[in-house]
Amino acid sequence: MNDRDQKEGMIPLPPQEQVIVNDHERLAPHLLFEIIRKDGEEELARPARALIFSGLAAGLVIAFSFLFKAVLTMYLPKAPWANLITSIGYTSGFIIVILGRMQLFTENTITTVIPFFSDRSWNKLGQILRLWSIVILANMVGTTLAALFLSNPYMVSPELTQSLHQIAGHAMSMNIMEDIIRGIPAGILIAAIVWMMPISRSFSFMMILFFTYFISLGDFTHVVVGSCEVAYEVIQGHASLYDYFFRFLLPTGFGNVMGGTFVFTLLVYAQVSDRLSGKSDM
Repeated sequence: MNDRDQKEGMIPLPPQEQVIVNDHERLAPHLLFEIIRKDGEEELARPARALIFSGLAAGLVIAFSFLFKAVLTMYLPKAPWANLITSIGYTSGFIIVILGRMQLFTENTITTVIPFFSDRSWNKLGQILRLWSIVILANMVGTTLAALFLSNPYMVSPELTQSLHQIAGHAMSMNIMEDIIRGIPAGILIAAIVWMMPISRSFSFMMILFFTYFISLGDFTHVVVGSCEVAYEVIQGHASLYDYFFRFLLPTGFGNVMGGTFVFTLLVYAQVSDRLSGKSDM
């Protein structure tokens, strides 16, 4: 029993019951901030080789979001309600990547940025840019390899190919400004997943499914999943490298960073900055 409980005259609980109470206490925002800061420091210290292979794996696996959404699209009629079901397929890649602790670029828009608030140095900024560069390149290589695999006629049926093209074509139908604006909510939602992971515990699966489901349902743009879709269109000859890099990749990546770092992470820091500054003065 803590000092406040003693002052309030509360009856002390047995040790076993006190453990249950402690396990159900909500983590304060500054504690969540510290947990993610520690994770971020560990990620920034990882060698390039580990980042490359983890990012490559994430790029390959996230392609299941593209594939499974296409599979569900193939079996459903073209109806206004169809996206309510096909969006479930979109969650699959995210669930595997996030629970598997693979390097996904959009997660790092919060995880590796939070350590910068404790060490605002050029060295720390260089570490962040190094990790971002490695991870985004590894993710893009992974999604490109996955798109090549999905382009193999021995892998997919003509019906599935049509569904893949339908989804990828929709990703290519947006202009640059749409990709930026629609990328912001996606960045916020992925950052929210990272922020809530320490308190989600056994509900992590459902939380990831819930948030990523609404990324698809809201027609928001995600730079890594979308890069697989657009790479598929490039391989099929329906889009150019200019479309890939300048119409999709850069605008969507910018939107995701805006949402994950400049909206969500800065707001989170503003929430705990007084507590952190008070701690540093002690």
